[in-house]
Amino acid sequence: MSGIRDDKLQPLTPTLFFLYMLPPIVMDAGYHMPNRLFFDNLISILLYAVIGTVWNALAIGLSLYYCAKLGIFGEPLPLLDTLLFSSTVSAVDPVAVLAIFEEIHVNEVLYILVFGESLLNDAVTVVLYHMFEGYAEMAYEDGIESILPIDYFAGFASFFVISLGGTAMGVIWGFLAAFVSRFTHHVKIIEPIFVFVMAYLSYLSAEMFHLSGILRYITI
Repeated sequence: MSGIRDDKLQPLTPTLFFLYMLPPIVMDAGYHMPNRLFFDNLISILLYAVIGTVWNALAIGLSLYYCAKLGIFGEPLPLLDTLLFSSTVSAVDPVAVLAIFEEIHVNEVLYILVFGESLLNDAVTVVLYHMFEGYAEMAYEDGIESILPIDYFAGFASFFVISLGGTAMGVIWGFLAAFVSRFTHHVKIIEPIFVFVMAYLSYLSAEMFHLSGILRYITI
């Protein structure tokens, strides 16, 4: 109907989404984030985003697994498959809620709690998804018994490494962007380009080392 041949259409792949579509969305959210309110309520936001998201993913995944064991779905489902699915549906994007909050001018603390949780929630679900995806690949290749206790510990530790590493990457690129922008005030026409280019390069550098590019955008 669009006049484009089917063989010319580009399918939506995870690589296309994570490298080209997600960065500008997260950059826009991080750029317009009220920093002072965010860091003043960081503990509460982390409680909702990290503990709440992990609880949701485990609760949904285990509920689906035991419902399948009871025969509700007609056939059993592997535990890792249900956890992988639950990690994708645990992400919350309260765009409509935030739009209503902004229109009726709710309490600023309530607004930043919902806004900050929605940002960090995406980062947590991406980490959970990659962790469960790795476990599922190991189980399909060598069986569930091939996953050793050290693998579970490594997955738990990788959550902190990816999160803290992405944050550290954002701090480094933030200082670098601030340093470069000191010498661009005479060339106003290219100054905005540095903001976008360095922000995108910081995202790519975080993804290259398998760190959290979303958390890097927030800290930069």
